[in-house]
Order: sequence, then C-alpha cells, then structure tokens
Amino acid sequence: MTTAPIGILDSGIGGLTVASAIRRILPQEAIHYFGDTAHLPYGDKSAASIRHYTVHICQLLRSRGCKIIVIACNTASSYATKAAQEACPDIKIIDVVNPVIRYAKDHLKDKTVGVIGTKGTIDSRIYPRRLKQKVPSLKVKTMATPLLASMVEEGFFNNNISAAVIEAYLSSHHLQGIDALVLACTHYPLIKREVEAYFTKAKRPVEVMDNAELTAQRVQRYLENRGLLNQLKPADDHFMVSDYTKGFAKATEMFFGSNVKLEELRIWG
Repeated sequence: MTTAPIGILDSGIGGLTVASAIRRILPQEAIHYFGDTAHLPYGDKSAASIRHYTVHICQLLRSRGCKIIVIACNTASSYATKAAQEACPDIKIIDVVNPVIRYAKDHLKDKTVGVIGTKGTIDSRIYPRRLKQKVPSLKVKTMATPLLASMVEEGFFNNNISAAVIEAYLSSHHLQGIDALVLACTHYPLIKREVEAYFTKAKRPVEVMDNAELTAQRVQRYLENRGLLNQLKPADDHFMVSDYTKGFAKATEMFFGSNVKLEELRIWG
C-alpha cells in the first residue's frame, strides 16, 4: 500500500491547487486526480447531486487502488464527505474543511473570521457551524462569491478583470472588521496574492488562509502516522476528467508540466 497513489477529486481545476501542494511536500507520492468537468462547478448544484457525483468518483478512485482519497472541493466536502466515507469504509477520506477548522482552533481564538466561497459552500453553513463548535470565541462572517470560481476556471486571474471582481467582493460591508479570511474554495489559491494585495492596498491587516497547504499537511501527517509514505521511486501521476477541455489540460500543465497524462473518462454515460 505504501506505493499506492493518492486519489484527489474536484469538479474542475481548483483541486489542482491541493494536488500541487501535496506534490511539494510529498514528492515521492503518485497522484491520481479526477476532475468532474462535465458537472463543474459544483457550487450551484443540489446537495443530492453533489453527493451522487462525489460518492461515484470516490468509488472509482478506490477501485484504482488509491491508499487515501482527498475531496479537494469545499462544496463536495460540505455535502458529501460523510456519504463518501460510508460508501468507501475501508479507505480514509480527507476533506478540505477540517484542516482549516484545526488551524483556527490553534491560531484564531477571539478573532473575527471571514469566509468566502461558492454559493453551495456558504449555504451549507459548514464553516461557521464547525468553527463555532471548535472555537466558541470566534466571530464568523460569510459571503458567497460565485463569480470567482468561474473566473479562475476561464483563466481570468492576475489581471485587471480579476482585480476588479476581487475588489468588488472584498469591499463589501459583509467582510468589514475581519482579522482573517478563509478562501473556502480550492480555486481561490490561484488568486490568493491578489486578495492579499487588496488588503495591503486597503491597509487592512488580514491573514488570508487557503486550505491547499493545510490539507496537504493533513495528508502528510495521516500517511506518516500509519506508515504509508512511499519510500520508493514514485509511480506516474494520472489525471482524469469526465469531459476533456483545453482549459483543464492547460491548467494541469501549469501545475505539473507538459508531460502529464490526461485521460477522458465519460463515467456519466
């Protein structure tokens, strides 16, 4: 099992930020990634649909011999982690919400925390509910930012368009007075520098947190504690999508180089 791959799933390219973070700290590990591009984004889908998609993909990754599965999507983490773990009880499934909650418990007591994400993630109330459970002294402000994930999927980041959209959201009264901001979508690490630049320009000292690095550290701890780290020559990575798009291919090359293996699996018929 030590040489088995790490399975990662998302609706599109956002989860590549988590995969990239895992690769940085665990370079010996092989990655099997599934992007459900036929259904992106998950943020505007029903909870039942998200659970159906997520469980099916987890079962696929499990059948391919993955030793652990990471749900690299905040919306799927919010609605489908429990169902996926019940469907695959013999393999550990890690979501991207709990690592942020653990960090907040250790570092953000008595603070005011903002959370931005897709409509699905924000409507689920998973972040304020779990944050308040673990850190009752926290104040939590949330706001849906539905344009950001689609903007990133279309390649609009680090430019004037993305800067304008980010400023329009972050200047909202819903996020005034925050000490930290959770980027509760795995697409958002791609605009983290722009978010930080906005707060610097606005002279607002806000800690900006994304869950890619925190999730990668959680995966590392889990594999270390169970003796599952790969000590041998890593196997090849494998990237799969439910609907091939040039945008996904380009994004994969941006993170992992031009020699990636990208396979279209039309698992939805």
